[in-house]
Amino acid sequence: MHGPTMKILLGVGGSELSYQALTETLDRVAETGDELTVAVFDNEDNDADLEAVQQRIQERIDESGLEPPIRRVEGTSPGSELVNIAESEGFDRIVLGGGGRSPLGKIQLGPIVEFVLLNAQTPVTLIR
Repeated sequence: MHGPTMKILLGVGGSELSYQALTETLDRVAETGDELTVAVFDNEDNDADLEAVQQRIQERIDESGLEPPIRRVEGTSPGSELVNIAESEGFDRIVLGGGGRSPLGKIQLGPIVEFVLLNAQTPVTLIR
């Protein structure tokens, strides 16, 4: 038995962790019936081409059988755009892949993930 459905904003920037977050979130949404929106953003940390990222996302989504809308996050600060979208459109949660570990075992956050964690009023789930 599930509670009320949630509106989830999933940010995908083209890192392997962001694809992992996509897969896990799609699985979860398939179970919960939550309302998912996928936001594609340009992440300087990897030189993934946005078109290619979007294509990979679409393939994952097609495999899942779900049909969440995919949006592009424009602008020079994807972190603040994600926060704005989440807050202005009433999302219940932001999901991001990120937080790889350094050789010393410290969690390393990219600037976008860090910005969202520090600035979002919306709860943030980090998948790593």
